[in-house]
Amino acid sequence: MNHPSLPSLLGVFAHPDDESLLAGGVLAQHHAAGARTAVVTATWEPDSRRAPELADALAVLGAGAPRLLGYGDARNAEAAPGRSRLVDAPLDEVIGRLVAHIRDFRPDIVVTHDALGQLTGHPDHERTHQIALLAVEAAGLAHLHPEAGPPWQPAALYAATHPESGIGPLRPLLEGVGKKVLAFPDSYVTTSVDVTPWADVKWRAILAHRGEVARERPLPGILARLPEDDRAQIINTEHFTRLSPGPTKGAPDRLTV
Repeated sequence: MNHPSLPSLLGVFAHPDDESLLAGGVLAQHHAAGARTAVVTATWEPDSRRAPELADALAVLGAGAPRLLGYGDARNAEAAPGRSRLVDAPLDEVIGRLVAHIRDFRPDIVVTHDALGQLTGHPDHERTHQIALLAVEAAGLAHLHPEAGPPWQPAALYAATHPESGIGPLRPLLEGVGKKVLAFPDSYVTTSVDVTPWADVKWRAILAHRGEVARERPLPGILARLPEDDRAQIINTEHFTRLSPGPTKGAPDRLTV
């Protein structure tokens, strides 16, 4: 279903490819409806090998140019040699840098990781969730990070998440490559978006992360080896929890303010 008027949307994610896997459908949906969309990525430097892939994915989604904070990946030293890992960086420093992007873009909605760090509990996902919660609040307060620009308060913060009933075929696929699988109770999910009309766009954005598609363990590579019908079952619905600061009911089928 196409919604003619949807709010502007800023994704805040840990790594290149998280935006496409977790919210590629809603980013494409909001862009198609004429809403402004953008993505901040916490790790990997702008001159790293993954930055051009991220740029290609965002172009497919209509989400503008990459906004890379450039911190190191907790599990990959190649991401930002010589830079602090995101999990080690001073908290206030990272919050201030994200506040600057929020105030610059002035989104109605911010979307980020859930508190579990998504299905696999990646420490960068957990840290990005924490930073996003604090930055969304700080962005609206003029006395916090005044150097980051005039205050702007997003109307809603959503966490992309996975309910226990929605994991389906993902569990054996992830466990098959040695990854743990974490999920929330179904009651934690406030919004499930059927992104089938934008699934082709989402899949093209995932495929733009060519380095991850070529590998065995990352989710893009796992998805690329699946039959189309099985893949559609996984990527055609995106689940979210509205946080303010706890779960709050909104529209059940789309992100709203």
